Amino acid sequence: MGTSSRGAGNGERGAGAARAVPAGLPSCRLAVLLLTLVATPAAAQSRLTQDEALRLAFPGAEVERRTAFLTPAELEAVQARAGRGTAAPPSVVTYYVATKDGAPVGTAYFDAHRVRTLSEVLMIVIAPGGTVRRVEVLRFDEPPDYRPPAGWLALLAGRPLEGLSLRGGVPPLAGATLTAEAVTAATRRALALHAVLLAKGAR
Repeated sequence: MGTSSRGAGNGERGAGAARAVPAGLPSCRLAVLLLTLVATPAAAQSRLTQDEALRLAFPGAEVERRTAFLTPAELEAVQARAGRGTAAPPSVVTYYVATKDGAPVGTAYFDAHRVRTLSEVLMIVIAPGGTVRRVEVLRFDEPPDYRPPAGWLALLAGRPLEGLSLRGGVPPLAGATLTAEAVTAATRRALALHAVLLAKGAR
């Protein structure tokens, strides 16, 4: 995003600025039309609710909602594991544990954060072995051109915390550098949080 050659800022191409507006429209209709042209690209993006995302990640599984309360020391431990520049999670964390036939399937964390000036919400699913199982976009408010494609998100699956970096292992996302950085940081935060919760004794 910050390195995109499509124009300065975050999505001139997707903002509808180049679309022609018919002459002679009343000012009120013109204002509504302009608002529609500007808002449509972001608003048209598909969104998932938390329940929909959990059903997608854990078909046929039982999903239990849990809450963890982190001490300042545990928050520091999460941030240290996640790496420099990665923000700590909130002190109260809600997560979702899935089991099927009594066996653990995975744990889902929802992470809301800013990409450039607008937000995205991810569901990050951690496998029982502590690696990434799945990353799903629930909401992406930046222009659609910068939304992380499913194929790139799939490259994160199977990676442990140590192998999750844009400086090695994870390929960059051409034209959407800030998106790649935001997704990678959120996934690292979820992996670090999961490890600290396991050490804390949370199931």
